[in-house]
Amino acid sequence: MKDIFDQLSADCSKMITKRYSTSFSLGIYFLNEKLRQPIYAIYGFVRLADEIVDSFHDYDKNFLLAKFRRDCFEAIKDGISLNPALNSFQQVVNNYHIDLKLIDLFLESMEMDLQPELYTTEKYDRYILGSAQVVGLMCLHVFTEGDQLKYEDLKESAMKLGSAFQKVNFLRDINADYYTLSRSYFPNVDLSSFSNFEKKIIEDDIELEFKSALIGIRQLPNSSKNGVYLAYVYYKELFNKIKNSTAEKVMSERIRISNAHKFGLMFDSIIRYKTNMI
Repeated sequence: MKDIFDQLSADCSKMITKRYSTSFSLGIYFLNEKLRQPIYAIYGFVRLADEIVDSFHDYDKNFLLAKFRRDCFEAIKDGISLNPALNSFQQVVNNYHIDLKLIDLFLESMEMDLQPELYTTEKYDRYILGSAQVVGLMCLHVFTEGDQLKYEDLKESAMKLGSAFQKVNFLRDINADYYTLSRSYFPNVDLSSFSNFEKKIIEDDIELEFKSALIGIRQLPNSSKNGVYLAYVYYKELFNKIKNSTAEKVMSERIRISNAHKFGLMFDSIIRYKTNMI
């Protein structure tokens, strides 16, 4: 019975999300129950691709990512995969009619991580589009549940939110990316002499994206608004903590929010949502 395998696949995507991200797991929990599994499936897909390029250093990453790409599109076409995470993902793509171009752009960005890149502004924008903005659009397909007009209205804000999240991740992980993975995403920035001035320019850009994203969050359906707002609150707090740190500190340690603080933010966001203070 395929139902058993489909449930196993769904459980696998949920487990991937919980194992890798406390913050996103909390955000997903505050979505309407019918939306949780599709978002787990999207996160599971994205996480596996990211792990290939970030973690599997003793293996042929080019081969693994190419195989993952083939398996992904075959799963979508066939409506099944023996990879539980891909089986879960293909169901979401087919059920919510997610544009295959979004998936292709995401995988292209993962391919950019397979070799050191000197990021120009054009490449940086292309990477942000593929690694973050299209993921926001995949989720928006789920949140709007087939309402194409709503999707188009919120499309720009969803892209801004994905972009802001990714750029905060870049600043949070700047030490590991530069010293361990030899990556430097920010164009025209020499991380060997990263300055507070350069950091401020990056932060000003992120601040504008957060402001634009919040406008869209306020217009989301009630079924998704609280969960997305919680993710926004967590990332905004992480961003504020990074802003209050020096460039030297950001380059030397990973800035993080404790789990206890995350739960505090969660309760605060619930109160704001309940009292229409978002």
